[in-house]
Amino acid sequence: MEVRDLKTYYYTEAGVVRAVDGVSFSLERGRALGLVGESGCGKTTVALSLLRLVPPPGRIVGGSILLDGMDIMRMDEESLRRIRWKRIALVFQGAMNALNPVIKVGDQIVEAITLHERGVERRDAWRRAEELLEMVGIERSRASSYPFEFSGGMRQRAVLAMALALNPDLLILDEPATALDVVVQAQIINLLRELRERLNLTMLLITHDLSLVTEVCHDVAVMYAGKLVEYGDTRTIYKGSKHPYTQGLIQCFPRVDEPRRRLYSIPGQPPDLISPPPGCRFHPRCPYAWDICRAEEPLYIEVEPAHRAACHLNTRGRMVSG
Repeated sequence: MEVRDLKTYYYTEAGVVRAVDGVSFSLERGRALGLVGESGCGKTTVALSLLRLVPPPGRIVGGSILLDGMDIMRMDEESLRRIRWKRIALVFQGAMNALNPVIKVGDQIVEAITLHERGVERRDAWRRAEELLEMVGIERSRASSYPFEFSGGMRQRAVLAMALALNPDLLILDEPATALDVVVQAQIINLLRELRERLNLTMLLITHDLSLVTEVCHDVAVMYAGKLVEYGDTRTIYKGSKHPYTQGLIQCFPRVDEPRRRLYSIPGQPPDLISPPPGCRFHPRCPYAWDICRAEEPLYIEVEPAHRAACHLNTRGRMVSG
């Protein structure tokens, strides 16, 4: 997938919210990309835009989304229907809200299969649903259970099984470990890593949890206030980030191999995307900000091979290193 200069705005009575404002990235087959950032930075809007599912008053106003060379932005509804679920599947944030509480879990997976695969008999679809549940660590017999009979972790696994029902080329996961305790989170992380390796899945993982990204993803894209501010492979980003925001996110998480310390927090609040600050959008919260940061938007450039960042400190002789 190739995403170029994607712009998705929400037209509200208070003004135009520039939720995604010129985002570009690529996703190679068989690799996993982690899209990280604070709440409200535009991560979920990116995911919805890739499938053209942005709800009103949102609207994609610019850019291109290419899937194997096909421009999703130019597709009609019937073509989009063939893409959704079969080529690109989305696991929404909040597993309980994604499942119908009065329909058995197996029936919900069967519905997804029969709606998108013509000629599949219900008996075969039910067998496939049982296999999918077993694949994600749920007993086959639980296909006859209702969502309220599942724990939070089991519901998350069930939604993941539903997303995998048609063997999609790209799996998008929006905060798959949110609201789960640390033990269940670890189980979900291990499951995602196992599925990625076993099925050679291409994944876009949306999260604010950097520890989840290190366990699952090959590459990281860091988003702030509707824009990408850094992109690179996971090891490079964690060992040598070149943007102060990325460094702040990394410092916010404790490390078990370090002495106890007070956790770092990024000062201030995310900006209002109706009227974002001029220049670099991060400058009001940045400890390294100088005059040019307040006046000019930094270029999103390659600072090292396959490593991009948008920070004046990398282009004005004051290299930032984390």
